[in-house]
Amino acid sequence: MKSRYVIIASALFLSVTSFAQKNEIKAAEKALKDGKSDEAITILTAAEYLTANAPDAEKAQFLFVKGNAYLDLSNKKVDADKNLILAAKAYQDLIAAEKVTGKSKYSAQAATSIAEIRGKLINGAIDDTKVDKNAQGAEKLYQAYLLEKKDTINLYYAASTYVNAKDYDSALKLYKELKDLNYSGKATYYYAVNKVNSQEDFFTTAVDRDRLVKMGTHEKPRTENVPSKRGEIYKNVALIYVQQGKVDEAKKAVSDARKANPEDTSLILTEANLYLETKDMDTYKKLISEALTKNPNDVDLIFNLGVISAQAKNNAEAEKFYAKVMELNPKYTNAYINMAALKLEDEKNIIEAMNKLGTSADDMKKYNTLKKKREDLFRSTIPYLVKAVELDPKNQDVSKTLLNVYSALEMTAEYKALKAKM
Repeated sequence: MKSRYVIIASALFLSVTSFAQKNEIKAAEKALKDGKSDEAITILTAAEYLTANAPDAEKAQFLFVKGNAYLDLSNKKVDADKNLILAAKAYQDLIAAEKVTGKSKYSAQAATSIAEIRGKLINGAIDDTKVDKNAQGAEKLYQAYLLEKKDTINLYYAASTYVNAKDYDSALKLYKELKDLNYSGKATYYYAVNKVNSQEDFFTTAVDRDRLVKMGTHEKPRTENVPSKRGEIYKNVALIYVQQGKVDEAKKAVSDARKANPEDTSLILTEANLYLETKDMDTYKKLISEALTKNPNDVDLIFNLGVISAQAKNNAEAEKFYAKVMELNPKYTNAYINMAALKLEDEKNIIEAMNKLGTSADDMKKYNTLKKKREDLFRSTIPYLVKAVELDPKNQDVSKTLLNVYSALEMTAEYKALKAKM
C-alpha cells in the first residue's frame, strides 16, 4: 500500500511538473508575441529546471520558443552576437531532441532559422573584418562552422582571421583542427552571368551551369580553379611557431607536411619561407632550386619565388622570376604590378639622397644626376604599369600609380588620356 502511494505521488508530481511547464511555455509565447523577448527569456530561464522531467514534445516546444526569443533579441540589436549564438544553440538542441524521439514538429523551422543565423554570422564577420574587428569576425566564422561542419571553408577563414587579429593561440588551435580534417580547400567553381539581372551566379557543377547557358538564361560561363590551401595552412602554423619562438616545432610542422603531401609544391615554398624567416639562406636557396626543378614552367610557383626573393631584398632574383612569369604567361597581371613596385622601391633612396644635398655647384650637379636617375626609374616602370592597367582596368591603385608616374615625368597627354578612362 505504501509503495503504491509513492508511485501515485510520483506520477502526480510529474503531472504537476508538466502542467507547470506548459503554463510557462504559454506565458513565454505570449510575451514573445507581444514583442517582449527579454521577458520571454526570463520566464523560460526560471522554468529551465522543469525540462528535466518534461515530455519530449514539451522539451522541443520549450527549446523552439527559447530559440525564437533569443533570435528576436538579436534582431533587435540586444547583445546581438551573444543572443544569435544562444538562439542557434537552442535550435540545435531542439533538433537533437526531436531526432531521438523520431518526431519532427519544429525541426524544419529550426533548421531554417539556423541557416539564417549562419548567414548573419558570416555577413557579420565580413563587416567586422572591414573595420579591423578581426577577433570578433573570427569568432563568428568559427560559430558559423560549428553550425554546419560540412562547410570547412568557414573553419579555414576563422583561423586566417585569428591570424589577422594576432590571436595566434586561437589560430593555431583551428589550424590543427584543419590538419586533422586533412582539409585542402582545393576546389573548382563554376559561374555564368544571369541575363535578367546581369549578375554572376555561382553553380556547384558545370552541368548545372552549362544547362542554363544552353537554355539561354545565362551567358559568359567561366570556371575558377581554386588551388590547395594546405601549403598556406602549414606555412601559417610554422610562422606562428616562429612567432612563439618555437623554431624547431615550426621546422617539424613543415617537414611533416611535406612527407604527408609530397606532390604539393606549395609546401616547398612554405619551407623555403620558413628558412628565410630564420635567416638560413643556404637551406632557403636549396629549397628554391628544388621547387624550380620540380616545376620549371609553373607560373604560380615562379611568381611566388619572385615574392619570396623580394621579401629577402634580393631584387635581382625577384626581377628574374617576374620576367619569367611574363614570358610564360603574358596575361599574368600581378607579375607586371610586382615588377613595377619592385623598381619603384629605389625612389625612396633617391629622394632621401636628393634631400640631403645643399645648394653648392657640386651638390646641384649631384642633384641633377639623381633627378635623371629618378626619371629613368619612372620610365622603366611605364611598360609594366601600362600592361597591368590594360589587363585589369578596374584596379584603381595601379591606375593611380601610373597617373603619378605620368605626372612626375610631365607626360600631360598620357595623364589626361588615362584620367579620362577612370
